[in-house]
Amino acid sequence: MIMPRRPVLTTGALFAASLAAPWLAEGRASAAVPMAVAVGKIDITPEAGIPLAGYATDTPRLAAGVRRPLHARCTVFWDNGTPNVIVTADVLAFPRIIHQAIRSRIVTLGVASPDFVLTATHTHNGPVLNPDITAYILYNIVDPSSHLDTVRGYAAWVQDQIVDLVQATLAANAVPCTLDYQVADEAFSYNREGMAVVERDVPILAARALDGAPLAVLFGYGCHPVVGPGDTLIDPDYPGLAVEVVEQQTGGFAQFLTGAAGDQDPVAPGGWQALEDRGRDLGQTVISAIAVAGRPVTGPILTAYRDVEVRLDITDTPGNLAAARANFAVRQATAAGWISRHAEVMIDQIDAHSFAFTTPVPVQAWRFDGGTPLRLAFLGGEPVSGYAAYCRSHYGGTNGIWFSGYAGEVPAYLPTDELLITGGAWRYACGWSNDFPGMGGGAMCAYGIIAHYLRNAQGNGVEDTLIAALNAVL
Repeated sequence: MIMPRRPVLTTGALFAASLAAPWLAEGRASAAVPMAVAVGKIDITPEAGIPLAGYATDTPRLAAGVRRPLHARCTVFWDNGTPNVIVTADVLAFPRIIHQAIRSRIVTLGVASPDFVLTATHTHNGPVLNPDITAYILYNIVDPSSHLDTVRGYAAWVQDQIVDLVQATLAANAVPCTLDYQVADEAFSYNREGMAVVERDVPILAARALDGAPLAVLFGYGCHPVVGPGDTLIDPDYPGLAVEVVEQQTGGFAQFLTGAAGDQDPVAPGGWQALEDRGRDLGQTVISAIAVAGRPVTGPILTAYRDVEVRLDITDTPGNLAAARANFAVRQATAAGWISRHAEVMIDQIDAHSFAFTTPVPVQAWRFDGGTPLRLAFLGGEPVSGYAAYCRSHYGGTNGIWFSGYAGEVPAYLPTDELLITGGAWRYACGWSNDFPGMGGGAMCAYGIIAHYLRNAQGNGVEDTLIAALNAVL
């Protein structure tokens, strides 16, 4: 088995000590002030040879080396002694089994479930984490095989690293701080599905020491991290470089939250040089913005979390299932690669009547409630930009709400009704394909799901369900 690289843990204690801050208290004592922050990061880069995620292939894309290391990062906001934890990891996405395992272990550390946020930066040059049917469908990794053993070993290891990171950051010295928020602008994203919304906003939350120096900076952007090429080098794509730039130039800590990137791609060209350009540009945008403090943000921090079941468009009758099976048989025989493998798996599920009728999606919200409130919405899955646009239109624009996707677990792309009806330019995020639009296609093939989601007009559609859940937690 290919083992992960030796982890390097940098906790908030080490970070804070490097500032030589005279106001540091020992242990958690400083966490009793109205607002304090602790930070930490850990290297989660696997060894060469692990299968890489993000691009479907008939031969596993094995890592040949490391261009930039991958990290898990943690910020703990201590609100009058209560920890509110945000963890980001440079991986494609967390499957449900890993997210739920991590969440349950974090709760045992004394963090309430709504107070814990886990997100993936969605790099497409990180390790495969799914030791399930998607490993076969997307990457042709079969069981038993050494590749699947490697995926399982890394998945178990990275869970331990994230839990250890949170535990260390909770135990680290927390620095009293002020918080301020502002929104900057970027322009290297476009809507690849041809929808009207293009993500441009760069929300930035800065935690500053009492002398105004930046201690920790959270920032986000809604663009797929696919600027770099899909070759065999491990790399966190533009978010990782942007974080690196902010840390190098401010001496503080930085963390990136991926926005509603389900239908947002970087404008051409791509490649390693383009990644350098985009990552450094985004980092400089953040640095320029935080040179002047934004609007003050204060506690209390209010939090909410729930899982919502989103229905798939399935008519569970013998006649309909027989027709779907016949269509999948045609697709298996005529399509190539991962589309054919998806059809094969769906035929097996129809025969066993083992397919899912819903997918669970985590929905989470934080609100910094003092002064002019700031809301943070965290949605699981790969949400398209329509969800961010809805939140902005109902909660005061990005000045009032920061929307992030890829939070908790990622069961599938999350389309709007517009995409479900029109299909979009790619026929991908909608979850159906032109050959048999009544069945799961497009991105649902990638996620090993038999059907696309219901539209609102059919009752309990994906858009209505998710909007209702967002409003409930917000």
